[in-house]
Amino acid sequence: MNLSARNQLKGTIVGIDKGPVSAKVKIDIGGGVTVTSSITTESVDELGLAAGDSVVAIIKSSDVMIGK
Repeated sequence: MNLSARNQLKGTIVGIDKGPVSAKVKIDIGGGVTVTSSITTESVDELGLAAGDSVVAIIKSSDVMIGK
C-alpha cells in the first residue's frame, strides 16, 4: 500500500477495547511506547483486527494536536 502520509509507525496490536460505536486499538511500536487509535467498531470488524496482528499506524500530520 502506497500512501502520501509520511508518519507511519509499524507495530503490534496489544489490545482492543470495543464499544457499540467506536473502538480503541492499542499498538505497541517498540521501545516501551504504545500508540492508541480510536476507530469505528465496524472498521475493527471489517479489517479483522485482533491482538497480535502486525499493523501500521498512519498519522496525518495536519491532525496531530499537542497540549500542555
